[in-house]
Amino acid sequence: MTDDNDFTGRVALITGATRGIGFGIAQELVRRGASVCITARKEEELERAVAELDPDSDGRAIAARGSADDQGHQQAAIELVMDEYGRLDHLVNNAAINPQYGPLMDADIGAVRKIMEVNVTATLAWTQLAWRAWLRDNGGSVLNVASVGGLRAGAPIGAYNTSKAALIHLTRQLAVELGPGVRINAIAPAVVKTVFARALYENREAEVAAAYPLKRLGTPQDTAKLAVFLLGGDAGWITGETVTIDGGVSLAGGV
Repeated sequence: MTDDNDFTGRVALITGATRGIGFGIAQELVRRGASVCITARKEEELERAVAELDPDSDGRAIAARGSADDQGHQQAAIELVMDEYGRLDHLVNNAAINPQYGPLMDADIGAVRKIMEVNVTATLAWTQLAWRAWLRDNGGSVLNVASVGGLRAGAPIGAYNTSKAALIHLTRQLAVELGPGVRINAIAPAVVKTVFARALYENREAEVAAAYPLKRLGTPQDTAKLAVFLLGGDAGWITGETVTIDGGVSLAGGV
């Protein structure tokens, strides 16, 4: 009997994965037997993350450095995976930026364009490349990291949340186009305790967590387990869905 939680022999590429949600997903995939390629912009962070993921240096983790929206980096990362492992079963589109804070009427349009380029357009580009390299002919799964902010309005990170709303719809659209061989789903976390999100809770974690029915913020381990479930065979009849993981804060009217 096949264990659909066992990723032995499978290969995943995770963008923006030296820390936080992306690194947590990489850790969980490696723990379940997968080999991974992680991407990020900073060489030293990639080296540290690979060393932690693959302490025995047995090839279970490799890295590709570059900006998520750089076409040359995207192509080189996919080629690296295929050269090293000969397959690419799972793609996790996690890389995202958020240089805009405050009312959208005051937002710098250049910053908004950059957010959409990294958070939405690059996600499509990575998926196209993975599709052409392996997924089209062999099947597999894709996981997009969205946000509860993409499901409701009101927060002062409106450009970021708008990009995540677009990502949620992109997930639906691609599910229609890529089935039956490839499934694609998304997760929509609330505040997870990462460096990326620290402006939303730093120095006031108890106050922020008080709005959550579960009275705590999320951790990368919380999101990793859901992400890996959606990537794996146990979720074999799920595609095009965005699963909220938010400690119940949406029930309480929070964002």
